[in-house]
Amino acid sequence: MSSIKHYLSLVKFSHTIFALPFAFIGFTLALQEDFSFSLKLFLLVLLCMATARNAAMAFNRYIDRKFDALNPRTAIREIPAGIINPKNALFFIIINCLLFVIATYFINTICFYLSPVALFVVLFYSYTKRFTPLCHLVLGAGLALAPIGAYLAVTGVFAWLPLFFSFTVFTWVSGFDIIYALQDEDFDRVNHLNSIPVLLGTKGAMFFSKMLHLSSIAFVFLAGYIGDFNFLFWIGASLFTGLIIYQHTLVKAHDLSRVNIAFMTTNGIASVVFAIFTITSFFVK
Repeated sequence: MSSIKHYLSLVKFSHTIFALPFAFIGFTLALQEDFSFSLKLFLLVLLCMATARNAAMAFNRYIDRKFDALNPRTAIREIPAGIINPKNALFFIIINCLLFVIATYFINTICFYLSPVALFVVLFYSYTKRFTPLCHLVLGAGLALAPIGAYLAVTGVFAWLPLFFSFTVFTWVSGFDIIYALQDEDFDRVNHLNSIPVLLGTKGAMFFSKMLHLSSIAFVFLAGYIGDFNFLFWIGASLFTGLIIYQHTLVKAHDLSRVNIAFMTTNGIASVVFAIFTITSFFVK
């Protein structure tokens, strides 16, 4: 049990609360296109979500283990702390990648063919901090695959509406990752790592994050308009908007003490609440 707990901590399993609710939105939205619910397919989508994220997070920890050991904030992580051996972490990554591809094979052809692309995006993020400050956008792109991927799993075809939910995730995650990265601005600058805070400074990064989040709010409302959803969706969209705005009141350029509250708590609640109202709106006419 302790080993399982360590690996769950390695991949920050609790952070699945960000993208998973949007995958549920994509999955449920697809069911509205005259597709029947399949428990087998639902479980395969969950497996894909879990294994892709496990591989991505573990790979990030594996690739960054030397930097993590130097950073006082991250030195307690499982690999630099010696709790998990790097070779075991690499084996864990490979197993999760294989499980992801196998799961997509049993979903449909397009998901199977696109599985290497999805893995490339989520794994490539770990390298981006070494050469571009736009690393946050790559992370956002990885999580943005959740709603459109779940929609594809059911329908096997692309559509505009789930893409607007993906655009929402893309700008929303990129924005709050910039806020989270403020904690390591000085460390990243000294160690020649790239990020928006390093490029623009604290105030500039916070402004950039706000612009991304304004875009996220716009995409939410565009999705509601295009989908012609009912009042429940708009309640969820309003609460999501309010929580996004609220997190920017928690973090100040001169006070980063509440970054974790803004990052984990506020965004986690925003994702779950929005998904609950949106999915419910599909069934309440």
